[in-house]
Amino acid sequence: MRKFIVLFVLSAFVLSCGTSKKTSSKRSKNKARTERVVKDTRTKPVSPKEETVEVIVVEETPKRVPSSIEDYIAIFGPIAQEEMRLYHIPASITLAQGILESGSGKGRLAVEANNHFGIKCHGWTGAKIYHDDDASQECFRKYNDAKYSYRDHSLFLTGRSRYYKLFQLDIDDYQSWAKELRAAGYATDRKYPDKLISLIERYQLYTYDDEVLGDKKTRKTTVKAQDTHLIAKGDTLYSLSKRYNTTVEELKEINNLTSNDLTIGNVLIVKSN
Repeated sequence: MRKFIVLFVLSAFVLSCGTSKKTSSKRSKNKARTERVVKDTRTKPVSPKEETVEVIVVEETPKRVPSSIEDYIAIFGPIAQEEMRLYHIPASITLAQGILESGSGKGRLAVEANNHFGIKCHGWTGAKIYHDDDASQECFRKYNDAKYSYRDHSLFLTGRSRYYKLFQLDIDDYQSWAKELRAAGYATDRKYPDKLISLIERYQLYTYDDEVLGDKKTRKTTVKAQDTHLIAKGDTLYSLSKRYNTTVEELKEINNLTSNDLTIGNVLIVKSN
């Protein structure tokens, strides 16, 4: 009886040890399998589609600075003609004013502010530039594109009552337009009309008027063009007086100059009628 009890206890002990090892082994395998799954999940590569970012590149159109008066006319002639169609200002007058007042597009206001007519702020709420003119550091309008300067020039003339006589003149009579501009106070230079007329006739700017008006024939001018000179680097009144067989005093007189200073790109009358 005692032997039977002992054998029973030993059998129970052996069975208990075997079951424990089997369960432990099974749990270990499950644990190992679980760890492998977690590791695979963490090292899964990210899809390239999830990292894609769309980038839009905007290219700016480079600004072209005219190399000569002819180049200036080629660039801005069509713009002046469009203003003529819309606001009835002779394209020849607009072009001549642009050439004269912007130094053929090379002046600081033209290069840095696209302002070809020296229009000052006067309540302007847009971008501004400061430049010495009649007084130190005066406020001038700044445009994103030179064509807006041409549009502002048209609005300037049509929107001010003192210029109303201009629009009573024949649109193809650029001589009268040039004279009335000064009479209305656009410029203080008494030679301003002569300078405009000289530019119009030397470069045949009246042909731009004829194209708009549909008149293709050659216009006969009644006013003799003045001899002019486009001021370049190195020019002085003395050197120009020798070149054109005149005097410094005469050049200052016919151009209404109060000093010997010259501005590159401006037009100088070198002979009078």
